[in-house]
Amino acid sequence: MRVYIGPYVDRWISRVYDHYMRDKYGYNNWPETQTGVERFLEKTEDVLQWIYNHTVNLYLDRKQRKVRVRIDRYDTWSMDHTLAPIILPMLKQLKETKHGAPIVDNVDVPEELRAPEDWYEKHSTMGEVDPKHFERWDWVMDEMIHAFEQKCKDDWQAYYYSYNDWDMEGMKAEQERISNGFRLFGKYYEALWD
Repeated sequence: MRVYIGPYVDRWISRVYDHYMRDKYGYNNWPETQTGVERFLEKTEDVLQWIYNHTVNLYLDRKQRKVRVRIDRYDTWSMDHTLAPIILPMLKQLKETKHGAPIVDNVDVPEELRAPEDWYEKHSTMGEVDPKHFERWDWVMDEMIHAFEQKCKDDWQAYYYSYNDWDMEGMKAEQERISNGFRLFGKYYEALWD
């Protein structure tokens, strides 16, 4: 297998006004009335963005992200093992660099991480999240990571065997945890973004 995936194609965006306002007032404290300089910078930003959209961005919008993938026959012999060492570091990096979290269903996490039953009905219009919102996503990410770590090992079952003993219950519980991690990966696949 050979995979090359290039960076996303970025459009040009004018941020003259935005940067000025953020430097002067911070992120959320912009006044309702503007000074003459601020109005000028806002109009300048609009003009620059119009120019970008009718020149450079026309070209960039047609440009595609470079993706080249070559699959060899042996890559699909055990595709789950082939993909695991690719997915695992991506999950780990996403967990370290994420800036948000999706809504995780209560049924997918232990009781101590569940949101109050009526939380989202009461708070959905306010955009608030319950106190355990981010902990739930971290738990789901950890379960996915654990499943792929085990899949990367050819002998995770060996931990449950010894010369005279076989921990059948422990191995069964571990297999259920691994299977649940893959189920969560499938369920929250479209939430794997930063």
